[in-house]
Amino acid sequence: MTTLNKVFHLNDVHTTVKRELLAALTTFVSLSYILFVNPSILHAAGIDQGAAFTVTALSIAIGCFIMGLVANYPIALAPTLGSAAFFSYNVCVGMQINWATALAAVLVASVLFILITLLKLREKVVEAIPPDLKYAISAGIGLFIAFIGLQNGKLIVGNSANLVMLGKFNSPAVGLTLFGLTLTVILMAMNVPGSIFIGMVVTALLGILIGQIPLPKSLVAYPPSIAPTFGQAIFHIKDINTPQLFMVVLTFLLVTFFDTAGTLIGMTEQAGLVDSNGKIPRIGKAFLSDSLAMVEGAVIGTAPLGTSVESSAGIAMGGRTGLTAIFVGIFFLISMIFSPLLAVIPTTVTAPALIIVGVLLAGNLKKINWAKFEIAFPAFLTVVGMPLTYSISNGLALGMIAYPITMIASGHAKRVSPMMYALFFIFIIFFLITNI
Repeated sequence: MTTLNKVFHLNDVHTTVKRELLAALTTFVSLSYILFVNPSILHAAGIDQGAAFTVTALSIAIGCFIMGLVANYPIALAPTLGSAAFFSYNVCVGMQINWATALAAVLVASVLFILITLLKLREKVVEAIPPDLKYAISAGIGLFIAFIGLQNGKLIVGNSANLVMLGKFNSPAVGLTLFGLTLTVILMAMNVPGSIFIGMVVTALLGILIGQIPLPKSLVAYPPSIAPTFGQAIFHIKDINTPQLFMVVLTFLLVTFFDTAGTLIGMTEQAGLVDSNGKIPRIGKAFLSDSLAMVEGAVIGTAPLGTSVESSAGIAMGGRTGLTAIFVGIFFLISMIFSPLLAVIPTTVTAPALIIVGVLLAGNLKKINWAKFEIAFPAFLTVVGMPLTYSISNGLALGMIAYPITMIASGHAKRVSPMMYALFFIFIIFFLITNI
């Protein structure tokens, strides 16, 4: 305990090993779906699905170890579904680029990411964002997470006329989600420690009892080999030799830059790591951690890693240090042999946790100065842009573009930093590259 306290400074943030372990377990359960969703998406690009499963678990474990030891943050690093979808469906399927070459593009973007981080450019960007927009980013992520939870729990479903609608309450999946949500809400209201995790466990047990969740066919299985993907990114760097592929590298760089920046701001705000001046301590180390994780992910064979929004579930359970991230990494290493057990956990079990966390993050809305329209409008675009465009980076971009415009129009041009003006043009370019 003494050694852990020296390394992770547990006493300084008033946490314990037990609390960090519970927080890590909550994050792991909330994030475990990625073990099966990410390989499915990568398989569409032509990557062996078995190898992708092991690579997903291994890359997350390594990323979490880096984040925990280097930055001492309770944040998990994992392949982001947005980047994975762009990798498979846009680059590999749409542009007909070989998956190994696409991995090489990720690797090149990752190296550029490290250079930008070492130059402290990412740190300067985050520090330049006004406090009100930081609160908006955190709240927007909350709505985004809640929206994902509502979808995963089948409470919100697609509709051709109205885009979305309520799910059918006679659906067993909806019933299980409502049970888990109601139980978790009651436990939270009663201030029961570990309420989110308890809610997930009880919901899973109920699902098994009523036949909604099948029992696993076996308990353990040997992890599939990563040989099909390991090192392919390095071997194919020489293939990055066309304007199209250079544009792919740039897009990976932009998407992961803004996705990670937005999510990291939201997670640190939720964890209470932001100081009284609005600055995030060790932000440079956190950025370096996700940059290094992006490199290792590309080398062993997966889409770009980034800050996981599911980390907010663990933070809500009291995770405050890198020990949480270390425990998450250990759980993912263990998960490689328990894949049959994890495969039976449906999204209806984790959906209530995401919805509850969304509520907690949305509390930052009260900190925004809504009385000043020049601040309220860009903040509003940031908040609604994330769930409505299904992208953290898009919501961030909308707010960053609107802010200089409203500030200039209201006669406060001098209050906008040069970096924010630079971001205005960068985000316009970002939209032109990613949405045309």
